[in-house]
Amino acid sequence: MARVRQEVTAYGLRIDVAEELSRLQAHVDELRRILDAGSPAGKRLDFLMQELNREANTLGSKAAAIDLTGASIELKVLIEQMREQVQNIE
Repeated sequence: MARVRQEVTAYGLRIDVAEELSRLQAHVDELRRILDAGSPAGKRLDFLMQELNREANTLGSKAAAIDLTGASIELKVLIEQMREQVQNIE
């Protein structure tokens, strides 16, 4: 019984995405701050796109439900589109 409890606990930790969602929100907040500042920020924005992509990848790898997998893929597509735009303004 103790082994089952350990496995369930480990599984719960692997699929917990609260930290990734929190980091995603922090990156989006920073993205908005940079854009609102209106100053040249191509490199900073490119770095944020890398960080957003990293979090989206982690979400996808932790996905225990098909809905989360789909959301992760859609998020990665949108991040890539933003990254293309950021590279155009560097």
